[in-house]
Amino acid sequence: MKKIELSDRDLNRVIEMAWEDRTPFEAIKFQFDLSESQVIKLMRRNLKPSSFRLWRERAHQVSIKHLKKRSAEVNRFKCTRQRSISGNKISKR
Repeated sequence: MKKIELSDRDLNRVIEMAWEDRTPFEAIKFQFDLSESQVIKLMRRNLKPSSFRLWRERAHQVSIKHLKKRSAEVNRFKCTRQRSISGNKISKR
């Protein structure tokens, strides 16, 4: 298995994507070229043991973490605040 070096920013983004229920492992593979097993190892290394156990149980239970298990009705997640976000900056309210 090849060793992948990630910047702190990319590492934080991978962890964030892994925690999101609707982000499949295939999206992480596409964006960062990390397989599911590599994501699991990355999470194990960078989370506290209790946090890793919570994440692993959650990721295992969520059937939409894999595109093949995802129903056709779930096509993408859209945040309720999406309209107020412009250019990746949150506008003042």
